[in-house]
Amino acid sequence: MKITSIIENTSNKGLPVEHGLSIYIEKHEGQKILFDMGQSNLFACNAETLSLSIADIDYAVVSHGHYDHGGGLSTFLTENQKAKVYIHKDAFQPHYSLRDTRLRYIGLDRVLQGNERLVFCDDVICISNGMTLFANVKGNCCNPIGNKLLFGPSETENDSFCHEQSLIIEEGSNVVLFAGCAHRGIVNILRKAEEVAGKTPTHVFAGMHLVKSGLSTTEEDAFIANLAAELMKYKDTMFYTMHCTGEEQYKKLKSFMGRQIEYLACGDNMEINNIT
Repeated sequence: MKITSIIENTSNKGLPVEHGLSIYIEKHEGQKILFDMGQSNLFACNAETLSLSIADIDYAVVSHGHYDHGGGLSTFLTENQKAKVYIHKDAFQPHYSLRDTRLRYIGLDRVLQGNERLVFCDDVICISNGMTLFANVKGNCCNPIGNKLLFGPSETENDSFCHEQSLIIEEGSNVVLFAGCAHRGIVNILRKAEEVAGKTPTHVFAGMHLVKSGLSTTEEDAFIANLAAELMKYKDTMFYTMHCTGEEQYKKLKSFMGRQIEYLACGDNMEINNIT
């Protein structure tokens, strides 16, 4: 399996970037999956630069109903004429972020919700052999503090992130988990993935939403230390993080986790050997 970041907040390869996420996945047997689409058409531009074909994508997933993950949906539906897009049934509900004392709409373009290629998901759905989507994550272990600034579907209630879904791809002995922002908490998502797959993920690709926590430096350090301790309980799992984790927060995680965690910037790619 080959994983390429085509949208992320940063790049070491000179590619243009934006606040968002889009991951291009190529399975060993040739299937191509797009996990999220950034906030604009930039994911398609970067894919072209990297000689990756959006038109050839077989499956597409939108992890949750925020513009920086599904803002490129219209572009995808234009550039790719065949793939179904798997999106949670609540993803098109209104979503807001509190910025400078006022709410800003950060949801998806609701005009698109009637498109016939959208497949609306809930709970657990197998989208193909070895590929499973799941939602309805429970638990409160290391939930991102920054969630308190996010609202929906009304402007007066904090977002429950019922619209968030994650993807498991099983290939040989590998169980690879993809999570967009892990608003429900990456530890809770890992636990649900274990329940769904019946196995512990061998690799995790996820934003962890550690930015904009509102915590003091001391409080943030303590939170990240606790999160790292929870993640290190998964001794045989390799973590790749990006996007809303934040560069400084990643460095703090890495100071605890060492080689068990790496950063996947825009244009970076890595291969997971298909061991049977």
